[in-house]
Amino acid sequence: MPPGVLSHSMLAGAATLLVVSIIFSARNITQRSSADAESQALAAVIERDAAPGFVTDEDGSIRLCNTAARTRFSDTESDTLARTLRIMFANPSAVLYRLQCRARLEGAAHEDLVTRRGHIRLSVHQVGETGFLWRLEDMPARATNAGRGETLPVPMITTGRSGAVLYMNDAALDLVGKRVKSLDRLFAELPVKPGSVNRLSAKDGPIAVMVAENDGFAGRRELYFLPADTAGNAGHDIVFETLPVPMIKIATDGRIVLVNQMAAALLGNDSAEGLMLGQTMEGLGRPISDWLQETVSGQAQKISEFLRVSRKDREVFLQVTLSRVTENGETMLIAVLNDATELKTLEAQFVQSQKMQAIGQLAGGVAHDFNNLLTAISGHCDLLLLRHDQGDQDYGDLVQINQNANRAAALVSQLLAFSRKQTLRPEVLDLRETLSDLTHLLNRLVGEKVALTLSHDPVLSPIRADKRQLEQVLMNLVVNARDAMPTGGEIRIETEITTLKTPLTRDRATVPPGSYVTVKVGDEGVGIPPDRLQKVFEPFYTTKRTGEGTGLGLSTAYGIVKQTGGFIFVDSTVGNGTVFTLFFPVYEAEAEAKPEVARPAPKPTAKQGEGVILLVEDEAPVRAFASRALRLRGYTVLEAESAEDALKTLEDPDLNVNVFVTDVVMPGMDGPSWVREALKTRPNVRVVFVSGYAEGAFGDAQPAVPNSVFLPKPFSLNQLTETVHQQLH
Repeated sequence: MPPGVLSHSMLAGAATLLVVSIIFSARNITQRSSADAESQALAAVIERDAAPGFVTDEDGSIRLCNTAARTRFSDTESDTLARTLRIMFANPSAVLYRLQCRARLEGAAHEDLVTRRGHIRLSVHQVGETGFLWRLEDMPARATNAGRGETLPVPMITTGRSGAVLYMNDAALDLVGKRVKSLDRLFAELPVKPGSVNRLSAKDGPIAVMVAENDGFAGRRELYFLPADTAGNAGHDIVFETLPVPMIKIATDGRIVLVNQMAAALLGNDSAEGLMLGQTMEGLGRPISDWLQETVSGQAQKISEFLRVSRKDREVFLQVTLSRVTENGETMLIAVLNDATELKTLEAQFVQSQKMQAIGQLAGGVAHDFNNLLTAISGHCDLLLLRHDQGDQDYGDLVQINQNANRAAALVSQLLAFSRKQTLRPEVLDLRETLSDLTHLLNRLVGEKVALTLSHDPVLSPIRADKRQLEQVLMNLVVNARDAMPTGGEIRIETEITTLKTPLTRDRATVPPGSYVTVKVGDEGVGIPPDRLQKVFEPFYTTKRTGEGTGLGLSTAYGIVKQTGGFIFVDSTVGNGTVFTLFFPVYEAEAEAKPEVARPAPKPTAKQGEGVILLVEDEAPVRAFASRALRLRGYTVLEAESAEDALKTLEDPDLNVNVFVTDVVMPGMDGPSWVREALKTRPNVRVVFVSGYAEGAFGDAQPAVPNSVFLPKPFSLNQLTETVHQQLH
């Protein structure tokens, strides 16, 4: 068979193996689940909360707690929440059991309590099947109910936890005709159902009233009564308008008839009357009109839903409870609104952290398998190039294959950067020099319509980062700024020293005090709407049109900055532009225990081909390439497809091995483990670890292997042989 045909056949087979491996790798990785990852994600969500937070199992045992909880209950060393809270109020077990039962049924519950230190709100959310998230919030003192309720034209009462009526305003006294002491004297059917129509015993006989509830303190509730069959007149509308509970009156076709003041504030729209309910809210998962009709006909089984308000300034979530009432003989709907933004935000943060964890694991795993395949493809291509000179007709095709394999390796590095698992090569950098070297390329990227302006702090301190990765971050930000200004404009890159005396907290991140080099990349573009601003760092999310962006640029930049130890924030105003701010810790030379090792000066190529190499690699294509490459340089190569085979080979006491070249992650015993075992009897053997994962992604819990270096995949023929040569010499 001609050599050219053989070469292309080998590469075609490798490409087929690449596609199949990626498909199976993605499927296997997505099936992996880890309880530890979920716990870490949940801990990250509650750690920054200023209020004490606990996560318990269904028996009340504490799984984890945040810093605020550890600080507040530092004198209490207990493994259960009930014992921990005993110092605050009596019989906490009963309160916890009551709230936990409600959380199982409704997903969440809370109760206001009077403690020795004042009023607190104890909230619980169910997490998974057996977990519960608890939060203690100190409640400020507020004015008495009497002072506020006397001025209301709508009937209002205050009740205690046991159902005792503690207060009735004048309007409630006029409606009932006398002062009552308990709810069973007002309602024939208990418990009272807020947001629904209840039968109330008035002075002129039973009447139907819409009951709205406003949570009070220490287990107290404020109940407001609105007669359900009151004629639609101006007086009735005034009563509805002044209710201190957000409410909307809706026609059966979904048209909003009346919105009171508190509901208008939640909707962010003072002129919502006349709009359809579906124009102001979204996120039901089915047509809102169907939900309304089910409520009108009495078929709705669940009349309370969580919806997202359609407003552009900020995200607001509402719990909407619908009830059917009669007005002037016409059926209407009353929607009682409760602000659920905090609950939905906490839930979204937890779900997002789990999603990012899963995508990160997927990206890192796919990148690992992809790196193995690229090593085999590019390696065998290097072997073919050794047998073809530039005059050969196949030489150009082989060069194209090699170049495209390198492009694929760059894409894999983006995946690893997103998952924060790429191998960084940090060095001390002066950002002024880095940006100066990069200016020519950036000017070519922005084009003729966009002006690029650089401004540097004259006393800029050095930082420690991977120069290549930092350049990638800056290029991503500059390209995004250019795309945000289709008609042209100015991109400003500013560097300066910033000293934080107190922690800087924003966007759920806290920047510790200290000195930082900040880099600001600003544009004069269209800006990013507030509701999209917090999503820009999510993978595959893009504000560009279809086909113009992958959605990986900013997520990659975020991963690189975070792995470097820095922070990245974004500020944007629609119509005025966007500014990305990067914080990098100032490099302090005296803080290092060892001075940075100077790079050896280039020396003439030494004689190669002396030494015995034990090559341990479970991927057959990678092992075939590596062994052929080393033998071409004259080395004696012993091959093993697993750690167990390698240890069995080393049982021969007369065998002399100079270097171990081993993969890190393998079935059975991993690379570092078998090497540590082998070094017990052969302590002078040098080691070269190779892996598609990052250098820091393994072995953190074990001591470092002496006389070892790391070579990331994919590597070329020259990189492999040169690394082995340096270990031998």
